[in-house]
Amino acid sequence: MEEIKRIDRKLVYKGTILDFYEDTMLLPNGKTEVWDFVSHRMGAACVLPVRNDGKILMVRQYRNALERVTLEIPAGKRDSVDEDTSLCAARELEEETGYRAGKIERLLSLKSTVAFCDELIDVYLATDLEKIGGQTLDESESIDIEAHDLSELMDMCYEGKLQDAKTVAAIMAYAARRLKN
Repeated sequence: MEEIKRIDRKLVYKGTILDFYEDTMLLPNGKTEVWDFVSHRMGAACVLPVRNDGKILMVRQYRNALERVTLEIPAGKRDSVDEDTSLCAARELEEETGYRAGKIERLLSLKSTVAFCDELIDVYLATDLEKIGGQTLDESESIDIEAHDLSELMDMCYEGKLQDAKTVAAIMAYAARRLKN
């Protein structure tokens, strides 16, 4: 494959979490083209919480980009670029569900949208859950908690009812792990 080279990057907008850039790219044919690039400065973590009865805790919340409510696994951005993502995942689990994990382990890492964004999300599995209280949500959050069977969630993925990439990846990775054991 011939090399494509970035020859310029201009910051268009600096947000609280994301920075938006216009990249001028030199293509192999000698022409230039402007591409959009979104930088996610903090990175994020998400967690697939499995209760002792095998049910998976999911959160239902409004997502502005889609203008609708979605069903997802708990997730959030790191508090700093140095924060260990396992700590971020554990914190988000507690804040969004009121559960604490006795065991948390990484399932996989993924880049959410490689065509235009560098966001890295580490995906964790949380087990040995203990209910420690209620949710501790940010003022802007409104989250309902639901518990589902793995097979039901897999069907929802295949039917297109679950479309959030981190959620689908977590469910499929967990299902694959269960098949191996």
